[in-house]
Amino acid sequence: MRELPPTAGLPLRLTDLWPGRAPFAQRVADWLGVEHLQLECSGTAAMVVALRAMHRLRPQRDEVIVPAWTCPLVALAIHRAGLKLRLCDLAEDHFDMDFVQLCTLAGPRTLAIVPTHLAGRVADVNAALDVAHRMGAYVLEDAAQALGAKHGEHTVGLLGDAGFFSLAVGKGLTLFEGGLLLTRDPVLRDAFAASHDATIRPDVKMDWQRALELVGYTLAYRPSLLSLAYGRPLRKALAENDPVAAVGDDFGPDIPLHTVSEWRQAVGARALPRLPAFLDATRAQARRRVERLRQIPGITVFDDRPGQQGAWPFLLLTLQNETKRDAALKTLWTAGLGVSRLFIHALPDYGYLREIVADTPLPNARSFAARSLTITNSLWLDDATFESICAALEHAAA
Repeated sequence: MRELPPTAGLPLRLTDLWPGRAPFAQRVADWLGVEHLQLECSGTAAMVVALRAMHRLRPQRDEVIVPAWTCPLVALAIHRAGLKLRLCDLAEDHFDMDFVQLCTLAGPRTLAIVPTHLAGRVADVNAALDVAHRMGAYVLEDAAQALGAKHGEHTVGLLGDAGFFSLAVGKGLTLFEGGLLLTRDPVLRDAFAASHDATIRPDVKMDWQRALELVGYTLAYRPSLLSLAYGRPLRKALAENDPVAAVGDDFGPDIPLHTVSEWRQAVGARALPRLPAFLDATRAQARRRVERLRQIPGITVFDDRPGQQGAWPFLLLTLQNETKRDAALKTLWTAGLGVSRLFIHALPDYGYLREIVADTPLPNARSFAARSLTITNSLWLDDATFESICAALEHAAA
């Protein structure tokens, strides 16, 4: 069975896997046009390292404000850093935080505000900066899904005080997990390095596990084999009425915090020269397809704002209500076409987060979760198949 991935990851080549070593983080920094990037074992680990560093610099502050609809790993990272989570509802019909509520949440205990570049779209960082700097807090950009995205002429992650990228599978370039931490502030940069030294330890077992997973990704990330690696577990989880497992939102409390082997860094360094052309191709494809989706009444598809150039791992869109969204997913989710959901719930609605995430009224976040779906921007999704997805969306939206 031919199976498309839910996101557009850069396929690796067998030649990427040769033994070797390379200054991976510096090569990515050179590509992004920044002086320095700090390599961590995941985007989540990068967030833990950054927040612990910020807390050491401003120990009287212990609250972190995040959008209420985001990856559950964000909540786990804040908890692992020993800090308190504050949830901000979304703006109406958007993934950005509601500015009015953000102003009411921020205060003298606020350590950081975390605007999030979901789906490669560039978030409203300036709003977070306005609030955070009036309160003496940091802005930490969550660019986990946005490696290669730009705000103006510069990479995302530079408007705020710091930012981090993820190198997990499906997010463009991957080391099978990995993260990059970015700041222009020399005080923060030194604090991040010290936090890394205090937090991260070598782990031979994890090195071998990630190496084997990276080899498996290289072999299986293709339409002919993804039905085994991705499609079969997806359909099993949906048959058991477990959408959280179906999208991979079922995380445990343990966050791996370890170094990244020199070999995995060399694999990433070999693949990196292919990434710019890959991002250009997916960007061009996405622009055509966004225009097609805009022709469907009742569909909202999220695009770049003027002056922005996002990354496009997938297309994020909403329907008018949950019933219509579910009607579309009933046809498309198990069809092997790369249609999926991003995050199943607003953060308080994940059962395993209840001890660390307080329940609170979040009407916009819960509405967005109930009405949204994603379409892969993989280059393996041809125009005819994409048109069949549009036909199913037109039927559901009507």
